[in-house]
Amino acid sequence: MLDLMNIARTEADGGDLFGLLNDLYEPTDVRPTGFPDAVVWQGGNHDGNVEPVAHSMTDAFALIGTMAAIDVLGLPFYAVPMWSQYRHDHNLEPLTWFGNMPCISIKWSTAGDAYVNDGKGGKVVVMGKSGNAPLRTQAGVYCNVRPYGPITAVRCMPCLPYSQDKSVFGVNAETGHIHSEMNTPGVQLAYANRLFLKMVHETGHLGRVATKPTQAQEDGINAGLHSWLLQGTKFEVGRKYAVDPYDEFKEEIDKIIALLPADFKDGMENWGGRIEQHISDTNYGLLVWDLIEQRDCIVLATDLDGDRLTDLMADISDPLRAFGGMVAKHLGQDVDMRKIWSDMGYTTGNGRDMTSVMHRMTGPAIHEQTLGSADAMLLRLLDGDEWVGGTKQPYDPRIHFVLIRDAYLDANKGNKELAAFLDDALAKFDEIYYSGDRPGFLQGYASLKEAITPWGA
Repeated sequence: MLDLMNIARTEADGGDLFGLLNDLYEPTDVRPTGFPDAVVWQGGNHDGNVEPVAHSMTDAFALIGTMAAIDVLGLPFYAVPMWSQYRHDHNLEPLTWFGNMPCISIKWSTAGDAYVNDGKGGKVVVMGKSGNAPLRTQAGVYCNVRPYGPITAVRCMPCLPYSQDKSVFGVNAETGHIHSEMNTPGVQLAYANRLFLKMVHETGHLGRVATKPTQAQEDGINAGLHSWLLQGTKFEVGRKYAVDPYDEFKEEIDKIIALLPADFKDGMENWGGRIEQHISDTNYGLLVWDLIEQRDCIVLATDLDGDRLTDLMADISDPLRAFGGMVAKHLGQDVDMRKIWSDMGYTTGNGRDMTSVMHRMTGPAIHEQTLGSADAMLLRLLDGDEWVGGTKQPYDPRIHFVLIRDAYLDANKGNKELAAFLDDALAKFDEIYYSGDRPGFLQGYASLKEAITPWGA
């Protein structure tokens, strides 16, 4: 059994967390490509029958939740130290280590606004905030794919219309205008567009394009790349942009095309499916209808618009269920809307089980997840009252097991024994956490340790 409270307190108090984890896990000869001096640990049962997955050891419940889950499961893994203080002290170099690990990886996003020690006795905001933007850039991430219910969102990345470069960031004192550079690598946009079309072709789902070439030149480039990729394919385009953005921005787009591999479009002449080209704003309402009508679709969006659309995908089901209950009550019916939701064939919950995969220009994918209130929930554990006097529920670590399952299945395609093991572990987790009152984090960990036999034990 791990002493998870000691680990949590060590992190919260600014203690020697590195030394603690360095004693728990073994060093490994596996290194990220091009970084021989990177710190990488290993653990679990490296029996040769399962390809390991790399974990980012970040903050709060992303740290102790991951440590508890990998201890329970016993699967072979690598681990890179990445908590806020450590990545700050090492000038974000751990992000580069993790982003270049030569295996399927799991990244948790936490502590975006954390204070860390500045090394001079004071506190400072952690360098790089959550680390997401620099990680994507350094890892060569070109898109993020999020499936949930009938909708899959493909978000072009980095494609961030806000500043990542402090040297060019500032506010004009005379006008109040905020200046920042645009960080949208065109080559990555091309790769994201091609993946979107590939997914539409292979799934047969409706493809929706959510860009705004009418107002944003950056989106004009993106939409133009999409238009260029459609040339010579068998895709049928329903709603079309009034002006072909490739024609409008051809000179600039051709500069990006010149940087792509010569075989970039090879095979696409046989790709087909249906595409609808919409102004980005419209897709918010369209996706609500797609969910209600259970229409399978894939939507391509920029990072900024895609963030809003995935928020919608995560958040819309609870209001729809609540409204359904209100209508039923108005008609004099006392119903269980969750059961009705399921009986009608809907599968979406509250978004906490929405998975997310970042694709890299080279190298395997990175499975990612955000724990928005992990730091606040950890304080309850440290204060000794996860229930806050009966007003709150303890932390639910199911997402760790879901994300780990997805990543290991991705890294071990066709391994039926591993799939059965992970499915069984998730079933046992659900029995412990959902058959009665939710256990406290430490009690739940102890119950999981007792119920689940580790891999290869």
